[in-house]
Amino acid sequence: MLKELLMVLAVTTVLAVAVAEEDFDPFIDIPFKRLKTSAERIESDGYPAESHYVETSDGYVLNLFRIPHSPKLNNGQLQRPAVLIMHGLFSCSDCFLLNGPNDALPYNYADAGYDVWLGNARGNIYSRNNTRLNVKHPYFWKFSWHEIGSIDLPAMIDYILEQTQEQALHYVGHSQGCTSFVVMGSFKPEYNAKIKTAHLLAPSVFMGNTTEGLIVATAPVLGEPGLGTALLENQVLLPYNQFIQRLLDTTCSNQPLMLSYCKTLAMLWGGPEIGNLNKTLLPQIAETHPAGVSSNQAIHFIQSYVSNDFRLYDWGKRKNLAYYGAEQPPAYDLSQITAELYLYYGLSDGSANKADVSRLPELLPNLALLHEVPDPTWGHLDFVFAQQVKSVINDLVVDYSMDYDVEQATRK
Repeated sequence: MLKELLMVLAVTTVLAVAVAEEDFDPFIDIPFKRLKTSAERIESDGYPAESHYVETSDGYVLNLFRIPHSPKLNNGQLQRPAVLIMHGLFSCSDCFLLNGPNDALPYNYADAGYDVWLGNARGNIYSRNNTRLNVKHPYFWKFSWHEIGSIDLPAMIDYILEQTQEQALHYVGHSQGCTSFVVMGSFKPEYNAKIKTAHLLAPSVFMGNTTEGLIVATAPVLGEPGLGTALLENQVLLPYNQFIQRLLDTTCSNQPLMLSYCKTLAMLWGGPEIGNLNKTLLPQIAETHPAGVSSNQAIHFIQSYVSNDFRLYDWGKRKNLAYYGAEQPPAYDLSQITAELYLYYGLSDGSANKADVSRLPELLPNLALLHEVPDPTWGHLDFVFAQQVKSVINDLVVDYSMDYDVEQATRK
């Protein structure tokens, strides 16, 4: 992994230097591919798309994308059940769309009659605005996945329910999208009543047994409050650079020799287990990934690995006393999560592995499913980007959601 990391740093540095050269001609004719938003991707796949904005209680403006109905169904005027789909760390709403209209989860849901919403957490390329703070201010980046779960998700859910006139919705999260949901369900338990079913793909909750290289390697420096965290806290991690991203995704598309670099980016993002990855998606992934996160999000995961617990952000004893009234951050109470949960994990997932996921069932009062993907090579990113993702994951998720709605309808 160190070799791959050095490769990424070297290539990115060369590209950045090239951009900064004094003799760089800004009018040079480089045939860049145009960047598409999630709405444009949806429309190009033949589905209706909407873009919505939600302001959180602390001023962050979150961009949600909506597929209100499927062009294959004559249901645009009918009341439809809603589903919110939430991305993982370093990602954005684009990730769930890249497998195309046949295999991507949002389209599968839409074709099954659902009103589909794609969320974007604070700090990524679609939600990088705050009505009170400039993005360059360090306080803009003073958040982890705790705030995403305790503030962003509730704001999105309330907005979606208001727009759709539904009483509750289905939820699907990948990786950090699972982490933030567990935060919400335990920290704001009143939101459990607004969830029909919650499908957690590769749930990164307990992290004590992770084998993900970057987490393990940085744990001695960032796993506990100290000089390392003091230097890294409250800033953008892997900032999004539009020129670099355009250069990368164009190069990945047109230069096969650069595919190894693109694969390295995927490995750094999701771990080395990318055997099932649909490699034709790498140029599109490079367009918007990494999508931008706060350094605190990554530190919080590393802290979870070191503590082998699922608890709030550790600011150090003095600040913890001020924030929490105790020297150690409190653990989340998972027994508060009463929503109907469905957990899915892979045997080759280094970030959310079997040993850690297996700790969850005895702590969750309403666990409907603990699903181990039979394929022993199934890894962290496969839940979104695998070639077989529709048959292995999506069909299950959509079927369980439909079963719930049918059962509820028969009770009325």
